[in-house]
Formats: sequence, structure tokens, C-alpha cells
Amino acid sequence: MAPSAVTPPTTPSSSPPHKPTVYVLDAFHPTALSLANTLFNCIHPSDPQYSSWRENARYLLVRGSCVTAEDIASAPRLKAIGKQGVGTDKIDAAACRARGIKILNTPGVNARAVAELVVALTTGLARQFRGVSVRIERGEVVRKEQCNGLILHKATVGVIGMGNIGKTVAKIFKGGYESDIVAYDPYIAEGAWGDLDHKRVKSLRQLLEVSDVVTVHVPLTPETRGLIGYEDMKIMKKNALLINTARGGIVDEDALVRALDEGFIWGAGLDCHEQEPPTKERYEKLWKHDNVISLPHVGAATAQTQMETACAAVQRLYDYAQSSGEPDITDVGV
Repeated sequence: MAPSAVTPPTTPSSSPPHKPTVYVLDAFHPTALSLANTLFNCIHPSDPQYSSWRENARYLLVRGSCVTAEDIASAPRLKAIGKQGVGTDKIDAAACRARGIKILNTPGVNARAVAELVVALTTGLARQFRGVSVRIERGEVVRKEQCNGLILHKATVGVIGMGNIGKTVAKIFKGGYESDIVAYDPYIAEGAWGDLDHKRVKSLRQLLEVSDVVTVHVPLTPETRGLIGYEDMKIMKKNALLINTARGGIVDEDALVRALDEGFIWGAGLDCHEQEPPTKERYEKLWKHDNVISLPHVGAATAQTQMETACAAVQRLYDYAQSSGEPDITDVGV
């Protein structure tokens, strides 16, 4: 005789866990918004309650919005900010530290996308993509004998900043171009990148003197603003390529124009500028050089990366909210 089906005893269903409230200051990828709506009670700019976020918010989700010291001072309940992407320079970190407010960014998630852009900018400059294409667009007949690009195979690549992106860049150049990797980062402990063949130097000058490609991967801080100036570019190789996909202001833009005018470096690939998005009015002197490629900060601008970094920001913020163990008093009517 077949056994009868076993029916579990009926028990009262438990109430769903209380969801914390998050104020979403920017547009996010639909997949991330779906995740956020599952984990949080989300308040968007279109919601009536949004205008009072400074008074009520414990948690914020931001992508490109600024959160100023004045915002922090006006937000007495704020506990944490989930930030899509690595850069946090649009959030007043000092004001957050003073209040114990966590800034939860997403380091490492966009490393591959940014690293691939570094390689694309480097290759485009080396093979004169912009200069040749501009001439063709002008109606000129450009013959291959007039092109005089660079070979990147076994070039020395100097990586400034030994974080996730810098390491990914180094691995691509090492594996794809058999490059010699030189790294500089005074803030990373000795022994970093133990799984990657490289030479670590103790000064920026040592890196600049030997590198065929110099690529920047540090945050913009008072210490790194103007890190690479005119005197630094003068000691670089005449056929060197300077790549900045980190933040505008780390490379001195006026100095870069002067160095290009005077022929100290081969070219520059910039995905970040002090003015963003960059305009012709501001950068006409820079863009007169055909060996400059400027992009409007698109390092992480792939559909996959936007989805992954946005979801990571949501998840990190939710994990923090859960670990804090504090009820969200804005939701319980207290």
C-alpha cells in the first residue's frame, strides 16, 4: 500500500521582515532597481516623500549626485550611503567621517571595463586612430606610407596606483603584449601583486623615466591633484603615451597642453577631465593635437558593468543595513 502524503502541520505564517527605507537620488539600471525594490522600501525623486530626504533618510543610493557637507549637516538620521562605482569624490567624505556615516562604494566591480578602455585608448593612440580618421573626414587622401604609429609589443607599462583597476590593466598588458610592468603606489603594502611579474618603484620619477605607457589609477585627493605636471612630462620618453581614466585634475591639463606643444610626449588618452563633460570651449587647445583622444568618462559605461555596479551598491547597502540591526524609525511611525 502506497504511503499517504504527509501534510506539514499548519502554523501561523510569520510576518515578512521589515524593509528599511532608502532614498534613491539617481537613475539606476532596471535590474538594480528591481533588487532595491525587493530589499528596500524605495523612495524616488518622483515620490512626494522625496523632498524630505534630508530630514528622514537613514540610507541613500547615489550614482552621480553630489552629497555635500550641507546635505550631511541637514540629515541627522543618515547612517550610510550606497555609491555605484569606485569614485566617491562627489560625496563629502570628511563630513561623513565626522558623523560616522558609511560610504559603501563598489571597488573592483568595474575594473575589467575600465581596464579594457585603457587598452583601447593606448592602442588607438599608438596607431594614430584619431589623427588619421580626422584627416579622412576632412576629405584628405591618407596613404599608409604617411602613417607612422607605434608597436606596443613588449612596451614598458607604468601603472600609477596598485588597486583593482591598475592590477587588471597590468595583467592585460602582461598577457596580451608581453609588457614589462612597472608599478608605483606609496600607499599599498609591500608584497602586493605577488602573483604578477612586475617591478615596483619607490618614486613617480622612476616610473616616468622608463615607461612607454603611463596609466593613472589613483583617486583624486589633495595629494594627487596635479600629480603629473609639466616637469614630470619633461622627463617622460618622447614616444610615451599618457592615459588617465581615473579623475580629472590628477594630470595637470595646462601642463599637458604645453608638453604636447613642445613635443615632450607622443600623445594622451583621457577618459576624465576637470570639466565633465568636456567642451570645445574649454579643451580646444588640447584637441588641436590629433594625438589626443578625449572621452566623456565612459570607463564603466557598458550595460553589463552598469548593471553589476548598481546591483553591488544596492546589495552592499542592504547588507550594512541588516548588520546594523537598527530599526528604521522613519517606517514604523515613531
